[in-house]
Amino acid sequence: MTTADSVKRKRKFSTGILYLLPALILFTVFLFYPMFRTLYLSFFLTNPKGDPVLFNGFQNYIELFHSKEFLLSLKSSFLFVLCTVIPTIIIALFLAVIANEKLKGSQFFRVAFSSSLGVSSAAAAVIWLFLFDPSIGLTNHILSLFGVQEIGWVTDKHWALFSISVTTIWMHLGFNFIILLGGLQSISEDLYESSKIDGANFFQQFRNITIPMLSPTLFFVTVVAVINSFQSFGQIDIMTKGGPAGATNLIVYSIYQDAFANHYVGSASAQAMILFAIILIFTLLQFKFGERKVHYQ
Repeated sequence: MTTADSVKRKRKFSTGILYLLPALILFTVFLFYPMFRTLYLSFFLTNPKGDPVLFNGFQNYIELFHSKEFLLSLKSSFLFVLCTVIPTIIIALFLAVIANEKLKGSQFFRVAFSSSLGVSSAAAAVIWLFLFDPSIGLTNHILSLFGVQEIGWVTDKHWALFSISVTTIWMHLGFNFIILLGGLQSISEDLYESSKIDGANFFQQFRNITIPMLSPTLFFVTVVAVINSFQSFGQIDIMTKGGPAGATNLIVYSIYQDAFANHYVGSASAQAMILFAIILIFTLLQFKFGERKVHYQ
């Protein structure tokens, strides 16, 4: 390589860095610095202001894994993810398949099915809190018509996590529906026409054409849905405050409580790093095992 070529490459590299500099600054300020600061604080005892006062190594992590409250929070978080991710994707896929059919009025249903995308978590929580109200809520009123006793949807520890899960499913439905509908519309009609000539029915088309061709989109929404479920906060804060009896005290809400209510910033930072590790592991596992079944065109 000549000196002129080397100088030219350095100029191109410098130019590229200059174009990337605004994004790098934003990432550093709002992503990299907070992440490393959180990791740093997780090894310290802190004062109420969040300043480190005493280095205690891995003691914050050890105490967390000996804490019944934290272990219950972990268990509730995993159960919550299981109860929200799978139903959300199945329902969104079902609605997307229906909306993708060339039927009269399908445009209206596409708007209706995706409407939850424009609702904030706070508004959604208030809507469902009203629906789950023990005295004037619509759900208990419908149950009473069938002679079913009233249920404390957000006050009973056996039902609170289910209620939060239902709210979260509805909140995430619009996003997943739009993504899956876009994936369905990208599948060539020629494939379906050819299968009809061969005598394939709807279910055979769905199993042998729709699912394989939609697999990249399904893989994407699954990864995003898992991450979003682990990070759910707004609906929990408004509907249950982590109760009753810690039934909905998911790890994100536990981090919030320790950091801003109890002022245990060191413990909260340790929980945040554990949550980061959990999400990272789940994402890597999905890429390692889930991507094998993805059919790229």
